[in-house]
Amino acid sequence: MIKEKSKRDQMSLVLWAAACAEHVLPYFMKEYPGDERPRKAIESGRAWVRGDMALGEVRAAALAAHAAARDADNLAARAAARAAGHAAATAHVANHAPHAANYAIAAAEAADISGERGWQYKHLPKRLRPLMKRMATWKTSQKF
Repeated sequence: MIKEKSKRDQMSLVLWAAACAEHVLPYFMKEYPGDERPRKAIESGRAWVRGDMALGEVRAAALAAHAAARDADNLAARAAARAAGHAAATAHVANHAPHAANYAIAAAEAADISGERGWQYKHLPKRLRPLMKRMATWKTSQKF
């Protein structure tokens, strides 16, 4: 659990988790172009950071993205939708950030794309790198 984070850190984690999810969102959109639930979850996390959306609305968007994942048959799409759901949920609980990253890695792996964790680390704010390294839940791969 992340206990030593500040509100600023949590907001940065939301933005980073949203970037991770957005990076793999095309895997979902390719298969389900009319389903905007994962995209809306990503946008809701960013809106929360700006102060434009209440936490309850963000939580609802996160749950909707997870529902989209349950509806998806394609593995890469399912993982991308879960990444979006966890990215939004990071606004409520910061510990969702590594789950968003892990699902983004799973989405990339399901699409036979390598190097996702490296991309994530490159985009992780430097001040948060020690915090994320201590989190055992940020892995290079995740089965779902």
